[in-house]
Amino acid sequence: MIADALNQLRAALPSGVQLVAVSKFHPVERLMEAYDAGQRIFGENRPQELAAKVPQMPSDVQWHFIGHLQTNKLKLVLPYAALVQSVDSFHLLEAINNWGAANNKVIDILLELHLGAEETKQGFTEDEILSIIASSEGVPSETLHFVSSLPLSGSSLLRNNGQPAGPSLSSPRAAKVSEGTPSPLANVNFRGLMGMATHTENEALIEKDFERIEKLFNKIKSFGLPYFDTLSIGMSGDWPLAVKHGATMVRIGTDIFGPREY
Repeated sequence: MIADALNQLRAALPSGVQLVAVSKFHPVERLMEAYDAGQRIFGENRPQELAAKVPQMPSDVQWHFIGHLQTNKLKLVLPYAALVQSVDSFHLLEAINNWGAANNKVIDILLELHLGAEETKQGFTEDEILSIIASSEGVPSETLHFVSSLPLSGSSLLRNNGQPAGPSLSSPRAAKVSEGTPSPLANVNFRGLMGMATHTENEALIEKDFERIEKLFNKIKSFGLPYFDTLSIGMSGDWPLAVKHGATMVRIGTDIFGPREY
């Protein structure tokens, strides 16, 4: 059943779109069915569950954290996650950077755009994301064609060296880490954006949400940041619309594993 679902999804997804199997609340036995069918990227949204599953799964699994992350749970996630998709606040961004600095590690992250109508959703606004990119990646604000209202001038989020991000210890950012030179946000690597569309049956509204994040993603990509390459949108039920609007990664659970086992 799981193997059949994965094969159908792989056949339908365009080349270059990565599939994240959302495995939260499902037992390791079902994850292993997906693994045996060739799936290697799994998404979890609870720190304790992620940390418990990691030693039970093969070492070549690539774990993505996709849920709201509290700063007091970083030690359960950051040692294992290849990508933290759900960075949704300045406080969390700084905490991840500080953890990376303390552990000599550069953390790949996605910035979460508050997308959709629900007030309960987490995430940044477009201007906040552009401000973060401008201040941390050395992109002049005039290039962004917007005037930020955020009080970033005195923030520890600002970097003054203008070095581009890098994914490994060979990058300019990580080189500073290895040299022991402190640099704000030297230990996070901005890989792209993540968002969740409005929970609705109205496809026009879902498309409008995806158009928003696609526009922001393409705008930031036009600045030439070398490792900003991931747009994670689309889940079971709306992923075809996400692919239509430039998704490079989709997060699918129910269509693979069936209903969650709470």
